[in-house]
Amino acid sequence: MTGAKTFDSAEGIVDFDAGEGEAATVEMHDYTKSLAQAKAKSVKLVDAITGAVLKKKDAVHFDDLRPALAEFMRQKHPGIRSDDYISRKAMDDYRGQYIAELLRDERGELSNLEDEVVESLKTHDTLAENIEEDYEDHRSIGDRMADIVASFGGSWTFIISFCLFLAVWMGINLALGTTAAFDVYPFILLNLILSTIAALQAPIIMMSQRRQEAKDRLRALNDYKVNLKAELEIRHLHEKVDHLLNRQWERLTEIQQIQIEMMLEQAKAASRALKVSKASKAKANTLQSTSRAAKPPVPGGSTD
Repeated sequence: MTGAKTFDSAEGIVDFDAGEGEAATVEMHDYTKSLAQAKAKSVKLVDAITGAVLKKKDAVHFDDLRPALAEFMRQKHPGIRSDDYISRKAMDDYRGQYIAELLRDERGELSNLEDEVVESLKTHDTLAENIEEDYEDHRSIGDRMADIVASFGGSWTFIISFCLFLAVWMGINLALGTTAAFDVYPFILLNLILSTIAALQAPIIMMSQRRQEAKDRLRALNDYKVNLKAELEIRHLHEKVDHLLNRQWERLTEIQQIQIEMMLEQAKAASRALKVSKASKAKANTLQSTSRAAKPPVPGGSTD
């Protein structure tokens, strides 16, 4: 403080009259806020890898990365310090490289599916797909007809209707007799029709089953990609949580140490103040005793 109405700050002396009450307090608060904003704007976040200036939303503090990823990036760029910043794009790229290297160490050469998973981790894309919709969009007219025939041929509707057809066919021919019947016993024409239907229905059903197997393979591959990505994401989350817990314990330990140091400093200050107070009292008592002893007696036995 330089006077009753001034306040010393890092930027100079600011007028501050405590008697003006709330208006002066608001003015001082606005000044402090504007000063903090000016200092914040003057700080530039620079990418430690490319040297480009970063926006605050695109910057990531290197010390916030999980240890495994940070160590991997230090191998590529040994000059990175813990207090440096990198861009989110660079973090995603190196994260993908780290995961690809991790998969190579565990499984050998990566397949196309694993490459897709690594790329999705870089770009934060989802891998879950609706196989039914994708497959329906690529079916031809013949495929649709084959699926309809296979679906009808494997239903109770087909069995019941076919039994009724056989019963009606044989009943009519038996009722008409051998002379008027169009297919006399042993129903050779009916056997020919049944053989033709079976010969045509079998490959149609096989085609439908083959497409179903292809659909199942696509579904299994999609499940594999989703599960692999989920496994990698869960591993990443575990490492990140462990890193955050370790940092939190370090900060709590540091805060506790600072509190202990402050308590010790306060105890030392109180002890020094007590010693000074006792010394001052002793000195005052000594001076008072000396002054009384040196004062001459007043005649007549009276004292002032």
